[in-house]
Amino acid sequence: MAIARSQLLKELEPGLNALFGLEYDRYDNEHAEIYDTETSDRAFEEEVMLAGFGTAPEKAEGAAVSFDTANESFTARYTHETIALAFAITEEAIEDNLYDRLSSRYTRALARSMSNTKQVKAASVLNNAFDSNFTFGDGKELCATDHPTAGGGNFRNELTTAADLNETSLEQSLIDISGFIDERGLKIALMGRKLIIPVNLQFVAERLMASNMRPATADNDVNAIRNMGMLPEGYVVNHFLTDTDAFFIKTDSPNGFKHFERAAIATSMEGDFDTGNVRYKARERYSFGVSDPRCVFGSPGA
Repeated sequence: MAIARSQLLKELEPGLNALFGLEYDRYDNEHAEIYDTETSDRAFEEEVMLAGFGTAPEKAEGAAVSFDTANESFTARYTHETIALAFAITEEAIEDNLYDRLSSRYTRALARSMSNTKQVKAASVLNNAFDSNFTFGDGKELCATDHPTAGGGNFRNELTTAADLNETSLEQSLIDISGFIDERGLKIALMGRKLIIPVNLQFVAERLMASNMRPATADNDVNAIRNMGMLPEGYVVNHFLTDTDAFFIKTDSPNGFKHFERAAIATSMEGDFDTGNVRYKARERYSFGVSDPRCVFGSPGA
């Protein structure tokens, strides 16, 4: 359905002082603080987790050496979605508008809608991180206390007892990250790089990470997290996180958060010969997901 003059009555009358409502600034590209972006040339992408070897056993004198096998553990699949939106304006509405070029004004509104959708979809991976209805390659939700491994054990990337963001919970999260194991149960050297929080926790995060002394105490102790150089990339606020007390730590695990771009955003315009309407469309294809859950540690809040 095209935008007609009946929907733009005030813009057809003299004496209008201003048009407003479409010129707000927007939160753009917040997904870039979380995801590594790669291009894709197919309908979906798959990434396979490999399981290496276990702990090497002692070999007795004269005995045969032990053999181990390596195999594939699980597969993470990224299925690209097509996101598109369009609008049309009647020929008469374009002709009779007195105040601006309707096409340029609503094209900017179209761009904001596309951008907002992209940020919502990117944040949904974290918004559903504790929901067992949204699983990843290993069959578990993103943040869980029982991620299975090929060696038969489990690892967790969630606090055993859910807690709000504070000095104790943040320190425990960093300790737990240092205890991550690989698919065969071997210790791996990972550390937290960045704290990801909703807007509601920005003041808490600033006090925890920016002060030289321990926050919220009368003790003359140093702020250990700051003094030890933990979380070297600081914290980032994501305005599209919906849980007001959940927090996440992005680790330096390779092949973690992935954003595949199948087709970059493109716009097109065409006129309809029969009606004279002008139609505008924006379209892009992409996917957001996680290959290795060791890339994040989280808490849903108390």
